[in-house]
Amino acid sequence: IDGLEADVVTLASAYDIDAIASARPELLAADWRSQLPNGSAPYTSTIVFLVRRGNPLGIRDWSDLTNGRTQVVMPNPKTSGGARWIILAAWGYVLRQEFGPDWDGLEDPERLAAAEAKAEAFVTELVKRVPVLDSGARGSTNTFLQRGIGDVLLTWENEAHLAIAEAGSDQVEIVVPSVSILAEPPVALIGGVAEKHGTTEVARAYLEHLYSPRGQQLAAQYHFRPSQPETLSEAERAKFEQLELFTIDRVFGGWTAAQRRHFDDGGTFDRIYRPEGAAP
Repeated sequence: IDGLEADVVTLASAYDIDAIASARPELLAADWRSQLPNGSAPYTSTIVFLVRRGNPLGIRDWSDLTNGRTQVVMPNPKTSGGARWIILAAWGYVLRQEFGPDWDGLEDPERLAAAEAKAEAFVTELVKRVPVLDSGARGSTNTFLQRGIGDVLLTWENEAHLAIAEAGSDQVEIVVPSVSILAEPPVALIGGVAEKHGTTEVARAYLEHLYSPRGQQLAAQYHFRPSQPETLSEAERAKFEQLELFTIDRVFGGWTAAQRRHFDDGGTFDRIYRPEGAAP
């Protein structure tokens, strides 16, 4: 917003790009999501677990994260878009357990209130097990790999694969939970900047290329899930483990509602996160 003049942006969530459109409407139109297919998300990801080799604690699903003395590593949702996806994935897991695959109960205020209370209790216990909240996903990966802190790292699926490439498959492995959130990191052309730079045509071509067969294959190569999986070979598609995914729109009413309720000042995260030594 007030930093470098970017021709295009690729951020963790639509909320982050909406913030640009809200603060600088002369640079980016409010309807930016309609400018490219799939809500301007050429690929998706999800939240998975990275554990020590051999999975010594037997972590298989979200419920295992609050067993015993399991220590969890994740970034701070106040500063990390990926961390916000993590919190929502954990919260949504509890709602999914309460409502089943049809999410029957989301429209029932009484049932929803009871399920939300259970979700908050679970996420509160989860956050208690985080020894350090780094500012971003890469910092948390370094904490887990290089500093050797924690039993399990919660992170983007693509970041987990990068961590294995960095540390080696003899050190860490990925655990894919039964259910997680469909994380949609979007892209946008910052029209006001591109016009000023005279790069509108090439910037738009770059973003459109992300949807081409070659662009989709490159996304898969770097462990993002292409929005057009039909462009991949059967072998390429098989690299992505199947799991049940829910959307932020279906479960949380979209990013604006989720941000306001969970991550804005005074939201649920402020209520449940108590740094060591902080007053209750």
